[in-house]
Amino acid sequence: MKNLILTVLLLLPLGLAAQEMKIAVVDYQGVFNLLPELSEVEKEMSTFAKQYQDAMKTLEDEFNRKYADLTAQNDSLTENIRMLRMQDIENVRTRIENFAPMAKEEIDKKQNELITPLYEKIQKAIAEVGEENGYAYVLHPQAIIYQGSSAIDATDKVKAKLGLK
Repeated sequence: MKNLILTVLLLLPLGLAAQEMKIAVVDYQGVFNLLPELSEVEKEMSTFAKQYQDAMKTLEDEFNRKYADLTAQNDSLTENIRMLRMQDIENVRTRIENFAPMAKEEIDKKQNELITPLYEKIQKAIAEVGEENGYAYVLHPQAIIYQGSSAIDATDKVKAKLGLK
């Protein structure tokens, strides 16, 4: 009797492993590109980035104007005034150098803030489709080296879950 129980317990994992695992793939980027909210995010990002581009252009214009003025008047300026203007130009250049990475950081932060809810929405739909259809795994096809014929493409189910065509 003990041997029978021991044999059953040893063979149980083999029986579970023999069950067919359902693996699905989803074209994540394709679904993402179909989200209607994406166009609004792109518009908002464009407006947000334009503010920083305009501010950078203003700084660059100020630098170019001051540099051109200094170059044009260089021979007629006293040494002290020339040094003050050169220092002023250097200050503008430093502001430009400091502004560029800060602007990029703020733009990236805003983009993450706007796109994260879209990714979460897709992720939730994928999880729901996975649960509803009993998939063991849902994978992204671009990261898969080989995809056998038994793999299921669940992209259309995820699109349906999100109300996309």
